Amino acid sequence: MAETKQAERKAAKLAKEIKAFSKEHGGSEGHLAHIGQAGTRIVLVGSDGGWGDLVAPTYAIAQQAAEKAGLTLHEEFDGEFAAKVATGPYEWSRMAGIQIGGPSNG
Repeated sequence: MAETKQAERKAAKLAKEIKAFSKEHGGSEGHLAHIGQAGTRIVLVGSDGGWGDLVAPTYAIAQQAAEKAGLTLHEEFDGEFAAKVATGPYEWSRMAGIQIGGPSNG
């Protein structure tokens, strides 16, 4: 019983954070991705191209949080959905840093 209440509180907290992100970015869509024992990543993409993520301890809690927040979920992070993400010079330099000696990710 205590675990159920704890899971509900975590889902409610995550839903609140999802709603805040959506409000800041003019709406949002998401994708749930398993990340092993760490739980499930809730990837958020705002209507303005902004993006972020949250981590839930389980897939069920992530799904519950998304439902509570009214988040539209995509089954896959495919090309069409990924194209909504706005990337700027910072992101490109960070991605390139791993490959060609740019800023490190550490």
